[in-house]
Amino acid sequence: MQRSETRILTTHTGSLPRPAALTKLYARRVRGEAVDPAAIEAEGRAALQGIIPKQIESGLDIINNGEQQRESFVLYLRHRLSGLGDSSSRTGWADLDAYPDYKAQLKELASKQEAVTNTDFLPAAIGEVRYLDPAAVNDECTDFRTALAAHSGSYAEAFLTAPSPGIIGSIVQNRHYATEEAYLAALGDALKVEYEAIVAQGFVLQLDCPDLALERHCSYRDRPLSDFLQFCERVITAINRAIANIPRDRVRLHVCWGNYEGPHDHDVPLEDILPIVTQANVGGFVLPFANPRHAHEYKIFERKPLAEDQILVAGVLDTTTNFIEHPEVIADRIERVARVMGDPRRVQAGTDCGFDTSAGRGRVANDVVWAKLKSMRQGAEMASARLFRS
Repeated sequence: MQRSETRILTTHTGSLPRPAALTKLYARRVRGEAVDPAAIEAEGRAALQGIIPKQIESGLDIINNGEQQRESFVLYLRHRLSGLGDSSSRTGWADLDAYPDYKAQLKELASKQEAVTNTDFLPAAIGEVRYLDPAAVNDECTDFRTALAAHSGSYAEAFLTAPSPGIIGSIVQNRHYATEEAYLAALGDALKVEYEAIVAQGFVLQLDCPDLALERHCSYRDRPLSDFLQFCERVITAINRAIANIPRDRVRLHVCWGNYEGPHDHDVPLEDILPIVTQANVGGFVLPFANPRHAHEYKIFERKPLAEDQILVAGVLDTTTNFIEHPEVIADRIERVARVMGDPRRVQAGTDCGFDTSAGRGRVANDVVWAKLKSMRQGAEMASARLFRS
């Protein structure tokens, strides 16, 4: 992973808006409707070709494929893993249940969207979980590398995302393994194929681990905090085992409390989970500090600093609001994080989460997404001018 040696580098968290036609195909397929696989493949590759120049034009330094060839940041794996079938259900968010008026508004809004559902048509683990065919991830990497070739020299680094064993294990109910620990271990062993392939093909691996925060007010909402922290420990153990062959500086890890606009007043504090999260053998962390519930939590790194070889990608854009953050606001956020980190070279500017984590579910309009990213680049330039004075 590159450091911000002479200026603050900019990146994002993974998913970017997908074209409407592609979103519709994904949504139909998830609902079980007949969809031509060749049509999805063609639309996905076209979307990939278009998303790279948009990232570069918006001023991003560290870019990815926008997850265009996936229906969601996690459930695309239903097409890559064995042992999944039947159906399962997902526990709701505690903060939404606490505010039924808002929950009703959110449900009404969702009903009007053509989107991939993140609560319905969920599979369960009903057999041995294995990675079916490495060609799936290798082909995705090849498509990305081919698309990048026309833009050589226009970006600093490229990354690809993959979900943690914990978020899959939380969404896809276990009906096969004797224990949760065994289930997480099996998921980690399967995902190891994808993790290693991404790095072997020259990309930085981002592990998407919303489970390490989100599941406190979801799966573990009615259980003691200690139970949730033990779950986090099991997930980190599975992750470290899965990335054991990957150099630490080729992996960054993203944690968040759910990419949705909501009260979030049931979120677990970062301070409670950080000692466990930082046991992950990774080179950096991607954390949200723009949304109003967690904007203050960067201060924890004054008391609990990261290791000297680790970087922090600080979320300075909220991915759930159509407010376009002013560049000065972004610059202030970057500078505050740089002060507590003690070295601006160990800081990158990023987004709180993805802009379209499940196809069509994004709350930010497409044109606003790109305006927000351009504002982030401007803010990073302002911060750099002050942080890297000779």
